[in-house]
Formats: sequence, C-alpha cells, structure tokens
Amino acid sequence: MLRLFDIIFSFTGLVLLSPILVLLTIIGIFDTGSPLFRQSRVGRHKQPFTLVKFRTMKPNTESVATHLVDSSTITKFGHFLRRTKLDELPQLWNVLIGEMSLVGPRPCLLNQLELIAEREKQDIFKVRPGITGLAQINKIDMSTPEKLAEVDKIMIEELSVYKYFHYILMTVIGKGLGDRVK
Repeated sequence: MLRLFDIIFSFTGLVLLSPILVLLTIIGIFDTGSPLFRQSRVGRHKQPFTLVKFRTMKPNTESVATHLVDSSTITKFGHFLRRTKLDELPQLWNVLIGEMSLVGPRPCLLNQLELIAEREKQDIFKVRPGITGLAQINKIDMSTPEKLAEVDKIMIEELSVYKYFHYILMTVIGKGLGDRVK
C-alpha cells in the first residue's frame, strides 16, 4: 500500500513541481555549473543505487557524510536549497523508479562502514531507503550511527499509513533540519 502512495505522490510531485524543478536547475547552472548531484548510496538489500539531488556544494567537494563536510563548501544557493529542503526534490525520481520511498531510513554512503554495520545489526536494509523519516524529523543524523540505526528500526517496526503521512507532513512544515555540517 505504501509503495502505491510512493508511486502516486512521486509522479504527481514530479509533474506538478516540474516548473520549480526547471527553475532550480537553471539557477543551479549559474550557481555551480552543474545543478544535479549524483552519488552512490546503499539501498534496499544493501544494493547500491545512484541518488539524485540538487547540488548544494561546490563541485569536486569530497564525497563524505554531510556532517564531515566543511560548511564553506556549501554555496549560498545551496544553503537556501538545504534550508527549504528543495535539494531533495530530484529524489522523487528515485522514489518513482523504486530505489527509494518517501519514508524510510536515509540512504548512507558506501563508505559509511560504521553506520552500515549498525544498520545490518538492526536489519534496516530490508526496506527501501527514504527521503524522510523518524530520525530526520527528530534531528538525528548520520553522525551518531548507533542511535540512528536504533531510531530507523523503531520507525520500520511502527510504520503505518498514518505515520507515513505524519513524517511527510512534519518534513514539509519544517520539523527537523536535516544533516548538520561542520
């Protein structure tokens, strides 16, 4: 049932938000010359996939977890995109094609071995990663792997249609700030 919601909402979002996506892409071209950012992440069953976001950092920034990146690498437009969470919109494509869900554990980088190990212990990789979830609305980021995996486990065990919509609503109204940076 939740996968059906993912398909409906991601498709509808991509169609209705296409003018905004085009505008942000054009601004991104002027900001960094490369508006989209693609990065390999760990998906369901630990299968790698390519996550797509709007670029918020200068090109050639080191590929590490956000909390390990110096804030000086984030562009002014990137700060706006992060604050408004608009940088996440291209992930609707990842949701539509089944690599992600709107709600689930945030996909980690392939080099975040401590987080991967903690998530394996909690059997987190049995579900699709998501754009938002319980950890995100409670400001828990990837800098605390054990805590994050525990919260992800709770979210997976308690996920219902109500909580699916609750997490999305809390994200849209600005609860949680996303990953912190140095």
